[in-house]
Amino acid sequence: MASVPADRQSHHAAHPPAHQAAHHPALQHHFDNLEQQKESATFGMWLFLVTEVLFFGGLFLAYLVYRTQYSAAFVAGSHHLDVKLGVINTGVLIGSSLTMAMGVWAAQVNRRKATVVFLLLTILLGGVFLGIKGVEYSHKFHDNLVPGPHFTTDQSVFPGVNLRHVEIFYSLYFIMTGLHATHMVVGIGILAVLAVFAWRGKYSSAYYNPVECTGLYWHFVDIVWIFLFPLLYLLGAHAR
Repeated sequence: MASVPADRQSHHAAHPPAHQAAHHPALQHHFDNLEQQKESATFGMWLFLVTEVLFFGGLFLAYLVYRTQYSAAFVAGSHHLDVKLGVINTGVLIGSSLTMAMGVWAAQVNRRKATVVFLLLTILLGGVFLGIKGVEYSHKFHDNLVPGPHFTTDQSVFPGVNLRHVEIFYSLYFIMTGLHATHMVVGIGILAVLAVFAWRGKYSSAYYNPVECTGLYWHFVDIVWIFLFPLLYLLGAHAR
């Protein structure tokens, strides 16, 4: 077999074939290139978020139906939510959306340490949100405002309204905020994994799609809260 001239060997080493140059450790075998893989992953995330919209949409519809039927009871129940803590949590989540967006940007421009820092800040803010929510829940347990056999029977707490209707309000409150908090916990877990991978240098301007897709998820969870806050916390204030 004829040998390849030395000059051709050096040229081949300096300029590898296109299919080799396009190869990346993160590229899956069933995709032609990273761009195609990125588009597929992003499209998949948007489809998932559509199902989430339908999921939370059903809860919002249930809220609307019962809010229309038991308006006075819902207003009375809303009066016992801590608006100040709700405002603080809203600010915390808005801040976490900013840090998440900065984390995506840092990954896009090859700033490994900044990516890790912004992801950790997002985790921290998410933890603050859950901590405040835990404080709110503890207050509801203390005041016997958790739906079930121990729900308050003291009519003086909610004068002039049916306690069973108030219990429906708190059922929706715990279901909607609880599911939202569950999504936060899942998001924090994913962010923790991303932070470890980012520290190991897995993400760069060539490959940052996992960070970007997680950012879409995180922003969606924040948007859900933007709707939950006024519907649950500001209902009583608006009625007054």
